[in-house]
Parts: sequence; C-alpha cells; structure tokens
Amino acid sequence: MSSIYVIGTCDTKYDELKFVKDTVETSGVPALLVDVGIKAHGNEVDITNKEVSACHSFDKDFLSRVEDRGEAVSLMAEALQEFLKQREDVAGVVGLGGSGGTSIVTAGMRVLDIGIPKVMVSTVASGNVAPYVGPNDICMMYSVTDVAGLNRISKKVLSNAANAVAGMVSFKKDKVDSEKPAIGMTMFGVTTPCVDAVRKQLEKDYDCLVFHATGTGGQSMEKLLDSGMLSGVIDISTTEICDLHMGGVMNAGEDRLGAVIRTKKPYVGSTGALDMVNFGAKETVPEKYKDRNLHVHNPQVTLMRTTPEENRRMGKWIAEKLNKCEGEVRFLIPEKGVSMIDAPGMPFYDPEADKALFDAIEDNFNQTDSRRLLKLPYHINDKGFADELVKNFLEIINN
Repeated sequence: MSSIYVIGTCDTKYDELKFVKDTVETSGVPALLVDVGIKAHGNEVDITNKEVSACHSFDKDFLSRVEDRGEAVSLMAEALQEFLKQREDVAGVVGLGGSGGTSIVTAGMRVLDIGIPKVMVSTVASGNVAPYVGPNDICMMYSVTDVAGLNRISKKVLSNAANAVAGMVSFKKDKVDSEKPAIGMTMFGVTTPCVDAVRKQLEKDYDCLVFHATGTGGQSMEKLLDSGMLSGVIDISTTEICDLHMGGVMNAGEDRLGAVIRTKKPYVGSTGALDMVNFGAKETVPEKYKDRNLHVHNPQVTLMRTTPEENRRMGKWIAEKLNKCEGEVRFLIPEKGVSMIDAPGMPFYDPEADKALFDAIEDNFNQTDSRRLLKLPYHINDKGFADELVKNFLEIINN
C-alpha cells in the first residue's frame, strides 16, 4: 500500500514531524516517518537516517565519517534523492524544516514525477524559493513561527500541511480528461503569434502544453519529457540559451536540450527570441552591457540585443547539442527574423546578427536521415512558418 512520506530531521524536529504523521493517519491515509537528520537520537521512526544514507551512490557511510554539517547536509540530500528513486510506494511527501532541512527534503522532492503531491513547510518559504522548487510542482508553505516546538501557531500550520497532502492523495485524479497525446511547446511574448498558430492547428489531436521560456519554463518542459509524459516537443522559443551564455535572468541551465537527447523523442526546434538576453529593471543590467542595444520591455524587464559574435557562439552550441540527438529532429530557421522586434523598423532588427546565428548552426549541424536542418524564407511569426513547423512535426511524430 502506498503511503505519505513525512520527511525531516528527527534529531531536531521530531515532535513536529510526529504530529504531522499522526494528523495524516487520522485522515485515513497511511504515513511513514523518514529521518534525514545527521545526528544520532533515540526517537522512534519508520525509516532511519542510516537507511537513507546507505542509498548514497558512493559514500554510504558518511554519517559516521563527516563532521562538517554543511557537507553532511549536502550528502544527505543526495542520499534522499537516491532513496526516493528506489521507492515504489510514495503516494505523496510532506516535509518540514529550516534552511538545512528544506534543502535536503526538497532535493528529494525534485526527483519525483510531476503530479505526486509534495508539500514543504519551511521557515524560508516566504523568500526566494526558486533554488528549492526549480521546475517542479512543490508547494511551499511558510511556517510563520520557527519549526521549533508545537504551539498554537505551528499546530495550525502543520495541521493544514498534513491535511493538504492527505487530501491531494485521497482525491487525486488518476485519469486525465484528455486521452490525446501530450506535446510540449515553448513560447515567449515575442513569438506568441507563431505558437498560437501552431497550437490551434494541433490541439484537436494533441494536448498542447505551452511553457513560458523563462528558465524554469524550459526546465519544466524537459522534466516532463524525461518523465515520459510528453510524446514530443515543438521548441519554438529557445531564448533561454541566450541567458545561459550571456548571464541573463531566464537561464534554463547547461542541460537545456538534454532531455531531448536522453529520451530520443520527436523534436522540432527553432530560433525563437534568440535575438535577446533578459535582465531585470534597466538599472540591473550589468555594467559591461550598459552601452549595448537595450529595449525596456516593461519596468521589470530589459532586453539586450545579441551580437553577431554571441550568435555564432550560441549557434555552435545549439548544433553540437542537436548532433547528440538520436531521435527524429527537425530544426527550422526563419531567415526573415526570430522575434516580433526582430523585423524591419523594429528595435532588434539586425540581419547581420541573425545571419551569424543561422550560419553557425548550419556550419556545425551534422545532417542525417533523422536529423535535418531547414532554412525557410519566413519571419518566425509568419503563418507560413507555423505551417512548416506543424508539417514537420506531423511527419516525425507519425514515424
């Protein structure tokens, strides 16, 4: 029988964790108390910290060796990830802790599939939670008081968390309404006409999941691809690669396109919004970029036009990634512009910079029967380009 895993450091948070476990079980859902503390104690748990630590991929006895707390916390986070990967009875997870406990428990949560309930009660949940959540469906709940004893406030918060995860498990939707295969699509504001046109042509037969290419958007799409929840991808807006290379704020990391390589699923990609790097308010743009072509998108977002040299670097990076793909790949280049503001009369119109990008992709791209590059005489938001994306996707999804 599947259970809700109640996870935390039982050397410091035992009473609170036991309270959550008891509350979950009162709702009628089985629960297991999992200890990820780094110190010995005499509290009764269902799964000990030594059982978890023994799952570490190369340092199974670190609890008896490591004295530095920071190192031990990092190793326990890695061990919890491996532990949870091996379990087949995880109905949901609820964790609680301070900064250390949060880093351990959310690391474990991040390896679980999208859709498995995950609730983290944390003292740091009212700040920047991106490092803890990443591209995952983790619910962060601020503890209000420190997780240090049971009191009139903590009992209410912990009860809410316990009942929330129990409700998610008890009333989960096993079967989605749509039996249509799901596909991932990436969109940015400046590629919206293209994405909308593609989606409208495909949504009758496919469940189109559109991801905003904000860094976590691309990561979320690829996590779903890795999880087997997507049948293929139409990656129109690869702009996150700009931020990876130039230090923008919407960086999806070095593993962008990694899931496409690993899963070998059908992939149609393009160069959407590779003309721009994203920063915050204008005053936050790094000093080295102050004299560049900047466009204030709104008071919180400033865009920087990419140069020919930067585009050559990105083009080579993209081609080298795609060359590792063993599945069906079609990469389409819109020769007349890659975004709304990369068009005649618009602030980022720069045919020389675009050509540098396109040439670098073409020069480094290894074409095969299954991996093809197409250069098309369209702007990315032209209807003809959307039609070509759809045509190529349907050709490879049905292979």
